[in-house]
Amino acid sequence: MSQTVIFHIDVNSAFLSWEAVYRLHHLGGTLDLRTIPSAVGGDMSKRHGIILAKSIPAKKYNVQTGEPVTDAMRKCPNLVLVPPNYELYEKSSKACMNILHKYTDKVEQYSIDEAFMDMTGTEELFGTPVIVANAIKDEIYEALGFSVNIGVSSNKLLAKMASDFKKPNRVHTLFPWEIQEKMWHLPVRELFFVGGASERKLQTLGIKTIGELANADVNVLKTVLKKHGEVIWDFANGRDVSVVEAVPADNKGYGNSTTIAFDVTDGGTAKMVLLSLAETVARRLRKDEARIEVVSISIRFNDLSYVSHQTVLVSPTNITKEIHEAACRLFDELWDGTPIRHLGVHTGRVSRDGNNRQLSLFDHTDYEKLEKLDYAVDSIRERFGRDAIVRASFLKQDKVDHMNGGVSREKRTVDYSNEKVM
Repeated sequence: MSQTVIFHIDVNSAFLSWEAVYRLHHLGGTLDLRTIPSAVGGDMSKRHGIILAKSIPAKKYNVQTGEPVTDAMRKCPNLVLVPPNYELYEKSSKACMNILHKYTDKVEQYSIDEAFMDMTGTEELFGTPVIVANAIKDEIYEALGFSVNIGVSSNKLLAKMASDFKKPNRVHTLFPWEIQEKMWHLPVRELFFVGGASERKLQTLGIKTIGELANADVNVLKTVLKKHGEVIWDFANGRDVSVVEAVPADNKGYGNSTTIAFDVTDGGTAKMVLLSLAETVARRLRKDEARIEVVSISIRFNDLSYVSHQTVLVSPTNITKEIHEAACRLFDELWDGTPIRHLGVHTGRVSRDGNNRQLSLFDHTDYEKLEKLDYAVDSIRERFGRDAIVRASFLKQDKVDHMNGGVSREKRTVDYSNEKVM
């Protein structure tokens, strides 16, 4: 039997790299953003002002992904900031995944810029794991213009750890017999699944490196970190039984949220935002032929405090109107008048076994008609674009996008006529 061989592919500084390649090869740019302190960042005026990706030179200034743009500019005043363009990222990601599928049909897209490949048994087709990993890395660079790191191992955890070694444009191996030499000396924070809270608890036990975690008493770890302690102890010892899933698992919940560009101070506007979120959530449900029984909403106020609430519906649904009405009932129970900056609609208890609606003598709503109407609207938007049909209630105001949540409209594309392309 062939030894299991798993690759983890990670695009180097993905958003920034894809933007740099597009500017160089399609917009006539001459300056490669990857070679200077630069970053992709949101629009501060719309409260999306965080760093989404940064170049390797920007790391020297300690610019961090996820930090406010204002903090990044304070660290690096000459930072070149470019706006996000998710349509470009999606196209670039798809092109990368197409190349991976040339080598195996067992590809699991882990995120927009990461994927796992099960390359077990392909040695006679393509050569040894390191040879084929380098071939994939080079093909991506030559065909698409951006670089990737590829980690090679016998399981997903170690392959992912290996891809995080020295960057960019590298192939690294991390097989079980290499763990002690290559991984155990690293800070425990660099182990997958170890966050800041876990790191602090481990440090109280005197554990600062992955090796110290691997050699710790697992019973002590379980006492301090519960089940999570055993999981990261296994990871520190290179143990992982998860498999590459070429077919994505069914969603266990659907949701969307949005940070609003202004403080919402009236219930009517808030409910319009909830409707725009219900539109996108319900559309995803219908696309997957799924229904939900639990609806929840979340509210973040302008003082950054947070509340949430949920309700169980009488019958499973994927109808926009039902989800919105449930969200509005929850909102009325939660809201105390404090100005709102962020709203979310989330769902749970997903089923895919058809329409099992419970009939009621007192409910005369024609749910079948509502569902058919929603599917018709979906079809029009799929064919002609999301703005091809808009609810009349949204025509009365221009503050709320009629389909909100996920990637906001201003992040989906960029008008490069307004951009200075160097």
